[in-house]
Amino acid sequence: MKLISSIYISAMVAVAFPALAFAGDGARYDRAKVISVEPIVRSVHVSTPMRDCWYEGPSYNAHYESATPAILGGIVGGVIGHQFGKGRGNNAATVAGTLLGASIGHDAGRNVYTGSRNDTQQHCRVQHESWSEERIVGYHVTYRYHGQIYHTRMNRDPGDRVRVRVNVTVVD
Repeated sequence: MKLISSIYISAMVAVAFPALAFAGDGARYDRAKVISVEPIVRSVHVSTPMRDCWYEGPSYNAHYESATPAILGGIVGGVIGHQFGKGRGNNAATVAGTLLGASIGHDAGRNVYTGSRNDTQQHCRVQHESWSEERIVGYHVTYRYHGQIYHTRMNRDPGDRVRVRVNVTVVD
């Protein structure tokens, strides 16, 4: 009964793990001394999209100069000034009211007609910023195994030692 169980387990292992069933290919692993590691460097072109945005107001700046606000201000100021004083004082108050009203009307007219609207809009454009840079794409590794020098290319720096696969075959 034990013999049948052993054969059954061996057969199951051989089916489940074929590498164990054919372990007689003579392959084994060892460590070799690394003599030199040289990075393989390539110049690559890199491009990155960059979004550039800015705010812009209306394309015009309204600057409207009109005498109408000053004239209306002068008339209103003259009428109000005429209400004060008697005789020559009345004339002086009228002139002063006219000048003051014209000045106020002129300033009010500038504030109404000049200046820009707050219609700002955001504008954006995508520009590609590009440059060249050096990148390591691999390593040229020189190693010694049993007195022989070997060369290989690797994706990473292996350090002081590299793992090698040794395969022994029969020569007839």
